[in-house]
Amino acid sequence: MKKKIEFLDKINFPSDLKKISESDLQKVANELREEMIDAVSVTGGHLGASLGVVELTVALHYIFNTPNDKLIWDVGHQCYPHKILTGRKDRIRTLRQGGGLSGFTKRSESEYDPFGAAHSSTSISSALGIAEANKLSNKSDNVIAVIGDGAVSAGMAYEAMNNAGASKTKMIVILNDNDMSIDRPVGAMGTYLAKIFSGKIYFSLRETIKLITSAFSKRFSAKAGKAEDLLRSAVSGGTLFSSLGFYYIGPIDGHDLNSLIPILKNARDSKHDGPILIHIKTKKGKGYSFAEEAKDNYHGVSKFDVKTGKQFKSANKIPTYTKVFANTLIQHAKKDSKIVAITAAMPDGTGLDIFRKEFPERTFDVGIAEQHAVTFAAGLATENYKPYAAIYSTFLQRAYDQVVHDVAIQSLPVRFAIDRAGLVGADGATHAGSFDITYLSTLPNFVVMAASDEAELVRMINTSTEINDRPCAFRYPRGNGFGVSLPLINEKIEIGKSRVIKEGKSLAVLNFGARLNETMIAYENLKKKGINITVVDARFAKPLDENLIWQLATTHEAFITIEEGSIGGFGSHVLNFLTQKGLMDGDTKFRSMLLPDIFLDQDTPQNMYKAANLDYLSIEEKILDLLNSNIVLQKKK
Repeated sequence: MKKKIEFLDKINFPSDLKKISESDLQKVANELREEMIDAVSVTGGHLGASLGVVELTVALHYIFNTPNDKLIWDVGHQCYPHKILTGRKDRIRTLRQGGGLSGFTKRSESEYDPFGAAHSSTSISSALGIAEANKLSNKSDNVIAVIGDGAVSAGMAYEAMNNAGASKTKMIVILNDNDMSIDRPVGAMGTYLAKIFSGKIYFSLRETIKLITSAFSKRFSAKAGKAEDLLRSAVSGGTLFSSLGFYYIGPIDGHDLNSLIPILKNARDSKHDGPILIHIKTKKGKGYSFAEEAKDNYHGVSKFDVKTGKQFKSANKIPTYTKVFANTLIQHAKKDSKIVAITAAMPDGTGLDIFRKEFPERTFDVGIAEQHAVTFAAGLATENYKPYAAIYSTFLQRAYDQVVHDVAIQSLPVRFAIDRAGLVGADGATHAGSFDITYLSTLPNFVVMAASDEAELVRMINTSTEINDRPCAFRYPRGNGFGVSLPLINEKIEIGKSRVIKEGKSLAVLNFGARLNETMIAYENLKKKGINITVVDARFAKPLDENLIWQLATTHEAFITIEEGSIGGFGSHVLNFLTQKGLMDGDTKFRSMLLPDIFLDQDTPQNMYKAANLDYLSIEEKILDLLNSNIVLQKKK
């Protein structure tokens, strides 16, 4: 039974929050936390991170004049309490649903979201851009960026801090240190932050007020300044941030509103010339015992029972593609000591947590650093190791220059395991794997594969172990496979070789990737109508099976290509081959079915593919339309 709501029902916008007595803000935070737990139990989503910033969110909107003052949340996993306080409370139970609120910040959704997010480590860069724009426009509005300890380990955050420190532009960065990103943070930054907390954990309120009052005053003496520097160094150890040009305050308890409120107020009102970094310590999952005790602090949850914490997960016993990848790679690694695996802060999401249990010294989690991950893999490849870089399609976009310059140009045999290929559902456009077919198959020296089911994924992994003269990539979707039997690890595919699934007449469908099952449903429906078509599992976007395409072009009047990717991918390469060989000079018809030239909003994967016209009904309709156009053409002859 929910507790009586005393304050939250009266708060629809930050202006309402400001009417609350400062002494009652913790009660507001408690009600906000309870409302958020209840809402996410219905929708699922990123609960742990949001629970950890409830007090911070209340304090920020209480002290700052949002939306005029710009508040930017890095990644956006933690933005649910922010949404509740900024006019979206009545829609919070539509989170991540079709037509509902985004699970991340989104400019088109609210004026309180000045910068959209979903990928990490962008907040300081965007905040600095806004702060510089304010300076050019003679505006005095504050700009605040909130970034986590995991996200601040990424190279882009360092680049932004380096620029901000040199700019002498006022902005406030809040480092939300919860010792937990999606997995445990890795690298030197995590160690550095841990050392800061190894001595005296927090400033007392008395020390904090004394410190920030002296720090922001223009009238403190040289002697006081030295004392303050000594105190700051002894208590916090924030030397790195100070060296980058930030005025460092902290660490402080991020759940203590009595500390947060005066610090934020002084930071807001200060005349300090340059960026300020406020280092707070929070607990991911704070205030919900099941989240606090969980290994991942309920980072990402399905629907759950609030009283028991039990999540209502799918009872599907068919293994996910991710697990099939991990288990297959383990089998190969047992036989080949040169196989190593790399992840960019996503061991659980990519299945490399399973691989790491077997081969801890051959598993490398480089942190939120996809660019480094790719070039690191390239370095391993130069020494005859067999690196597997397991990176989501949407995150590999962040390392495209490294894929081109450090891997492809040098023909280094880095193997890219591209998880979450295609549309991904509730995470929406920011996490969709829409572009990897295009951005990889344009590169010389690449082998680009897509698995139509989990058995084909195993064969592609098997094949990749022996591609030693160039890079390769195999893509596979999010979620469970189809329950097909898995081949042994010695079963490989000839490079560039497709497989003909069904032989028919007149029209050939060349499917690339996981839409093959939908294609086969369309095939069976058409067969009942007396229409027999050829269905091909293309397997390779590069190199193409040119011999088969040539053969089909001479025996079929029409082609359709199908892929879960953008324009410029598999279908474009097939069409280019046909035109270059003069195979389109006659009456041959060609159509490509691919993702539309828009960013598709969140929904269930089924609804998203229907909206993209890549479901079996759309495939069947496309085939019928093309066959009818051929019949009309023949009548005109």
